[in-house]
Amino acid sequence: MVGVSTTPEDIALSPAESLREAERLLAAGRPFHAHEVLEGAWKACNDDTRELWKGLAQLAVGITHVRRGNDTGAIRLLTRAADRIEPYAAAAPYGVAVAALTTWARALAGRIEQHTGEVPEDQLTPRLIG
Repeated sequence: MVGVSTTPEDIALSPAESLREAERLLAAGRPFHAHEVLEGAWKACNDDTRELWKGLAQLAVGITHVRRGNDTGAIRLLTRAADRIEPYAAAAPYGVAVAALTTWARALAGRIEQHTGEVPEDQLTPRLIG
């Protein structure tokens, strides 16, 4: 978007702050900016949640593709996101709504794949924190 600043590359947020900020950006219709926040968390991560952060970042990029009308990219990224996030369902770190996000991403990818019509804006803002 023209005139909309991006997330600073040197931003250093805690995992909880990253999730809150990414969720705020998703709700504001700025999924690519949410991706940048989640990517920052993934790059700063030094534990076994790295794949979770990658999956959350991919989820945000998948939403970006949906909003831009790139069905192929959306399906691919939403499916990858669900695959990466799902293994954390048994013990969801940081209160991430793992099961709900996995279901949401797969359902959205399926809907797009079946060409059931344009996805309403209010259905493109998943809750990251459960």
